Amino acid sequence: MLKNDLFLKALKGETVARPPVWMMRQAGRYLPDFMALKAKYDFFTRCQTPELATAITIMPIDQVGPDAAILFSDILVVLQAMQIPVEMKDSVGPWIPNPIRTAADLQQVIVPDIDEHLGYVLDAVKMTQNALNERVPLIGFAGSPWTLLCYAVQGQGSKNFDIAKGFCFSQPELAHALLQKITDTTIAYLKAKVKAGVDAVQLFDSWGGLLSPEDYQIFSWPYLQQIVSALKDDAPVIVFGKGCWFALHEMGRSGAAALGVDWTCTARNARYLSGGQITLQGNFDPARLLSPIPDIQAGVKKMIDEFGKDKYIVNLGHGILPNIPVDHAKAFVDAVKAYTP
Repeated sequence: MLKNDLFLKALKGETVARPPVWMMRQAGRYLPDFMALKAKYDFFTRCQTPELATAITIMPIDQVGPDAAILFSDILVVLQAMQIPVEMKDSVGPWIPNPIRTAADLQQVIVPDIDEHLGYVLDAVKMTQNALNERVPLIGFAGSPWTLLCYAVQGQGSKNFDIAKGFCFSQPELAHALLQKITDTTIAYLKAKVKAGVDAVQLFDSWGGLLSPEDYQIFSWPYLQQIVSALKDDAPVIVFGKGCWFALHEMGRSGAAALGVDWTCTARNARYLSGGQITLQGNFDPARLLSPIPDIQAGVKKMIDEFGKDKYIVNLGHGILPNIPVDHAKAFVDAVKAYTP
């Protein structure tokens, strides 16, 4: 029995005394203990070693105190499993040495056996749940098919993913074939994660906002909808599309349990656009955590008042930044815990 099920209650839309809180990338570079492990082990070693992934996942639970844990991993492990090699280069970030740009490239891409190629993630889920010992729920996650296509085709991070967008517009049949392979893999991956023990899953459409509303309905949303439809009866699904306020109406009718919102969309607009019935998550500007602590506390109170305490999960509008002081992150969480209407 979970000692703290506030997060799951909010996902069900139940009445709560206060909203739950967690932070995207809460197990990350702002924590000194994380940086100590980073100095010893490279990025994908940390992802692929269940003991390390577990230790990193637990760090913010012990040190900052959020109401949910999110498994330490990366969206790009799905591409690796699909036989698209991914490296993490210093000062470059994700690097795909052989981007997918032709029909011949696409033929090399597989829909993998999850146990065989991503078993280390499932082992990390089980190990983490054991270490959490029912303290808080555990979230599993995956990237959206569109966001993963961006990396697979572009070959690295980008401000505009022009090569990836050009691929979709000039070779739409290949683009849709790649998107479907990623979608099929993601569904199998998330179902395996739920079976291994995660309590909820989140889909990150980090680059969805680079598409026009019309193109979003062609190259991103249909594939996210497939995943939501396949998972919603297994576990609550949260959809977070950065810059995708224009799709909140469709998202609100998708069967997702909650929708993430970034800081460019007001609480009022998010409630209106999503239909007003679905749980929302967000949307504190991560850079605002650099404010003095009293300002953080006041900002959190104002944000909860605007969203309302029910059908709401407090979070940032994107991942926590590496230069945030730990005591400021803790002040953000503590301000939610101290909230009274």
